[in-house]
Amino acid sequence: MTGTRQRRAIGLMSGTSLDGIDVALLDTDGAASVIRGPARVYPYEAAFRRRLAAGLETAKSMTRRDERPGDMGPLETELTLRHAAAVERFLADQAIDPATIDVVGFHGQTVLHRPEQALTVQLGDGELLAERLGRPVVYDMRARDMQEGGQGAPLVPAYHAALAANRPATYAALPVVFVNIGGISNVTYLDGEHDPIAFDSGPGNALLDQWLEREAGIAFDQNGAIASEGGILRKLADGYLTADFFDRKVPKSLDRFDFAVPSPGAGSLEDVTRTLCFVSAQAILKAAVHFPEKPKLWIICGGGRRHPAIMADLAEGAGPDADVISAEAAGFDGDAMEAEAWAYLAVRSLDGRPLTWPTTTGCRVPTSGGVLAVPAPAPRRAAL
Repeated sequence: MTGTRQRRAIGLMSGTSLDGIDVALLDTDGAASVIRGPARVYPYEAAFRRRLAAGLETAKSMTRRDERPGDMGPLETELTLRHAAAVERFLADQAIDPATIDVVGFHGQTVLHRPEQALTVQLGDGELLAERLGRPVVYDMRARDMQEGGQGAPLVPAYHAALAANRPATYAALPVVFVNIGGISNVTYLDGEHDPIAFDSGPGNALLDQWLEREAGIAFDQNGAIASEGGILRKLADGYLTADFFDRKVPKSLDRFDFAVPSPGAGSLEDVTRTLCFVSAQAILKAAVHFPEKPKLWIICGGGRRHPAIMADLAEGAGPDADVISAEAAGFDGDAMEAEAWAYLAVRSLDGRPLTWPTTTGCRVPTSGGVLAVPAPAPRRAAL
């Protein structure tokens, strides 16, 4: 591991919800120093979201990380160029000189994640992105963890640990759990003394969003309006919450398709929507059986923190001796956290610091990772 220094990094995240590109700026040494900058979301239009969704279906046939069947090659190029455009727009919007950016952390788009086969695929051409931006890019950060026997996910716990050290004094009690409710939910348990414990906890927003898109033609449950009109279908909920996944030892991770969307006849739009909110919350709370101590604080990040039913179910299930708060209540940005994490991880990668631990992914030893793409130097102009 090399010595550390403060760097300015941009992080890029395109998550399992397929809603757009998160861009965040971070000044960090990849260790304890974290100075959060601005962040923005650049949404995908509906047509490109549909292309990505179709790409997820195509990716099911992949058996190698370097395969690009069907339209996957052109889709990867277009995805990469969209990320480049998002960074350029972000820098222009924030009046940031591109030359001040030391590194870009590029997550890409996960289209396949099969940890039992040591196979994970993130679409995204790091070399192309580096050339377009003219800045170094760290990408493909999950593969080395899998080579060391890990699940390849989650990677954000390293950043959660840095944030936990800077949480407000109002919420100083430990242990603390960071929860990210994206398409899939994941948790990070921190007690301030040991390596983080982290794993995917179960379905997050993916089932809910896919159900609503198929049955109602809408992307998500705005302000929880649909769920507020429904009741919990216990049989449907139990069908999810008794799945074998919850009995598996940790660390563990999920693919977007490991839990199936309810059938059209499962119940009314409102009842199924409310039930899927309950499932999302209960899956998170069930994670506590794998923690050494009962959490005293749950910090909720990701899009799911905006859903009133999910948050209410979490607060009720956590009990009176624990606080359940949004990332914002803890002084963080719940929308930007994963993009910030990729900026942070890129700096750690440059310094050879661990991105994962045996307690977060199941890797054999603390493992760094990532591939560094450096743009070709601009040709020198001959003197006249």
